[in-house]
Amino acid sequence: MLATTTSAVAANAVNKGDVLATARVAGIQAAKQAATLLPMCHPVLVGNVYVNFTIADAHIDVEVSVDTIDRTGVEMEALAAVTMAALTVYDMCKSIDRTMTIEAVALWEKSGGRAGVWRRDDEPSRS
Repeated sequence: MLATTTSAVAANAVNKGDVLATARVAGIQAAKQAATLLPMCHPVLVGNVYVNFTIADAHIDVEVSVDTIDRTGVEMEALAAVTMAALTVYDMCKSIDRTMTIEAVALWEKSGGRAGVWRRDDEPSRS
């Protein structure tokens, strides 16, 4: 996104309202609705959903962590949450910046379930 867009988000100066607060709620809702949104996703009991943002010069990083006490992983819930949060940022800022892109959605770490612990080794490329 443009640097002016990140500045507007940081200053809470976007006409549609508080971008990050709205995107956080959208991410939490998406995590809780992943089984409804994704046809083959198992419904799981979602505990905590943490949606965090890091504002840089010309982008906003979205990071989501999802906890469960269920016997399976919640990576699809986390990926749905990060994607919906990013889409919400786009939706709320599109009137001031149509150049925005959503890039590098990736699972970074997973623990629990049959597969156990998994961590990504590589850094995503950012253009």
